[in-house]
Amino acid sequence: MRISDDRYSRERLRMELALRFLGHEARTQTIRAWTGLSDDRIRKLYRSYLSQARRELPRHRGKSPHQVAYFTRSQQLQLESAVLASMLSLLGVIPVQDAGAAPAALPGLTRGALLCAAFEAYCALVPAAQISFEHAVFLANALTRGDQLRLGGCAGCGGLVVTERFLVRDPRCHLCTLAARAH
Repeated sequence: MRISDDRYSRERLRMELALRFLGHEARTQTIRAWTGLSDDRIRKLYRSYLSQARRELPRHRGKSPHQVAYFTRSQQLQLESAVLASMLSLLGVIPVQDAGAAPAALPGLTRGALLCAAFEAYCALVPAAQISFEHAVFLANALTRGDQLRLGGCAGCGGLVVTERFLVRDPRCHLCTLAARAH
């Protein structure tokens, strides 16, 4: 094996991950952060491989999602956030950290592939999913940092919930909230 072979395989992995992100309608800045490819290279990939696709994949412009309130806006989004966070956690996208440790760097090729797998599993579990891929990237980053969102347990059943960092009341999952309203 030649030394240069590793360089080419890493470049191939970058391109494959970029195409996967493009298939999930990720923004150019998101693809750049996770793959290390230049903006020009990403646009050329899109034009070469996806612009003549059967269904035109839209290219979103502007800032990526950045408001944590999106995930707690409704009971349905809270439920979907918990499902997605479960997938992110199970596949290792959200690293397990010690209480005093600094958050690990999230973007990278390995975690990017795991992020795509987690999002695809989430979409398979939630057919009419409201959370976009860009929101999934934001959720993974926010949960990794832990400064705005965190994983917690439901006060009623102990199930996984995504909560804001500083809570006014005990977190409850979708089912426990419905049960409390019924009583």
